[in-house]
Amino acid sequence: HWVLTERGVQQGELFADTAYVYDDNSRFEFRNVRTTFNTPSGAPNGTLTSRRGRYDMRQRVLEAFGDVVVVTTDGKRLLTPHLRFDQSSNLVRTDSAYTLIDGRRRSQGVGFESDPNVTRFVCKRECVATDNVNIPTQ
Repeated sequence: HWVLTERGVQQGELFADTAYVYDDNSRFEFRNVRTTFNTPSGAPNGTLTSRRGRYDMRQRVLEAFGDVVVVTTDGKRLLTPHLRFDQSSNLVRTDSAYTLIDGRRRSQGVGFESDPNVTRFVCKRECVATDNVNIPTQ
């Protein structure tokens, strides 16, 4: 169990079944990861689960690998095989395929960049969005 902080404010918590420590205690490799995220003020913001994870304290980068699922507190759901959170720039990104589900809207593509709240989301390529609207029938 690790607490992620930024200037004394808790930004999240990371839980893992197994952890390996490398590079003078500055790089960590995790197995069976569950991470909770908070806003800059410390309020809950979402969760991430994955098979593996890596946190580099020097670069302030958290990466998740294998069946990555992010669920925000407002109900958005992001699925991808790889995700990278750069704490310095406060950006979430991937070069992998992804699916983003926001209510009835489903977006898919390869590669994206976003803020952690998934409000400023930019797809990189092969971008497709569908809106599952019920059409009344007689």
